[in-house]
Amino acid sequence: MTTHPHPVDHELVEAAAHVARTRCRGDNHTVAAAARAGDGRIITAVNAYHFTGGPCAELVVIGAAAAQGAYELETMVAVGDRDRGVIPPCGRCRQALLDYFPALKVIVGTGERLRAVPVGDLLPESYVWHDHQLDG
Repeated sequence: MTTHPHPVDHELVEAAAHVARTRCRGDNHTVAAAARAGDGRIITAVNAYHFTGGPCAELVVIGAAAAQGAYELETMVAVGDRDRGVIPPCGRCRQALLDYFPALKVIVGTGERLRAVPVGDLLPESYVWHDHQLDG
């Protein structure tokens, strides 16, 4: 179900862009992500590229947030290095984000067309991981 976009958290986009500009160097770290926690904090992280499928920046943010005691994330964005701008999450990240934070908004698009959409809109008719954990 497609819903109307939510306001874009430009501070969050800039936080991810800043990390991408200043911390993504070489082929090991090429994407930065930032998430707005329920208490307003911004948590940032970078990917850990590896030929075995190292974690994307969005997944590293989930762990970094938990390590900082932030278990509710409201909005997330990923930004590529070398001025690639906002990049959408891959399929694996979309599924993980939906499973961890079903109400999460994800910032996607480029330039003037940035928008914040519910993560479920990025993965319509998705598998619901929690369904297989229900009792009886």
